[in-house]
Amino acid sequence: MTVTESIKEAVGLDHGNKSSVPATREEMSAAKLPLAYRDSCAHLLIPLNRCRYETYYMPWKCENERHSYEKCQYEEFKKRVAKMDELRAAKGGARSN
Repeated sequence: MTVTESIKEAVGLDHGNKSSVPATREEMSAAKLPLAYRDSCAHLLIPLNRCRYETYYMPWKCENERHSYEKCQYEEFKKRVAKMDELRAAKGGARSN
């Protein structure tokens, strides 16, 4: 991966890259991802875990991969919150619980 590609990925401009394609079930099974982590960001977790394994979990290694994965998780969280706010607005502000 070139520096330009890693910067685009970190900023979220990698729309055409393979890394933005969700991981398949076979890829997640081969990477031995726990079921709880098999979400839309699994395509970033697989290389992160591989990097962690290869570098003996050194905290200063794999920073780009970790940042990309955490950014993906945060973006997904924001989407869920926006969807919940949208559903709450449709119900007139009433909570579901």
